[in-house]
Amino acid sequence: MKLIIINGPNLNLLGKREPEVYGNTTFEEYFKTLQSRFPDAELEYYQSNIEGELIDKLHQVGFSYDGVILNAGAYTHTSIGIGDAIKGIETPVIEVHISNTYNREDFRHVSYISPSAKGVILGFGLQSYDLAIQSFLS
Repeated sequence: MKLIIINGPNLNLLGKREPEVYGNTTFEEYFKTLQSRFPDAELEYYQSNIEGELIDKLHQVGFSYDGVILNAGAYTHTSIGIGDAIKGIETPVIEVHISNTYNREDFRHVSYISPSAKGVILGFGLQSYDLAIQSFLS
């Protein structure tokens, strides 16, 4: 099974940014853990702080991969373009968030991704990615 994790803006700062919310582990470190936990999945990772690059990546993988795990960060709440990109591809997308967005600011309660996503996982820390991978493998 070929899966890609796509992370959006500021997630390159995991391990440094707001450790009380996001923890002390970088995503690159955690990605190695995911690869060892799920040896039967072909996992890839991509991160960009640029909305258009995230859309381009969705277009690139959206007809040939088995699944996308997308943490669009703040673009979740602002990007109609990313939402439209998900509508336009065939590959199912799981929306993931490390924090529980409903325990945060009101603007984080709106997602332009959720209406087109296969599912949404939030609030389980980095384990949210594990749960998303498991959903594709089961």
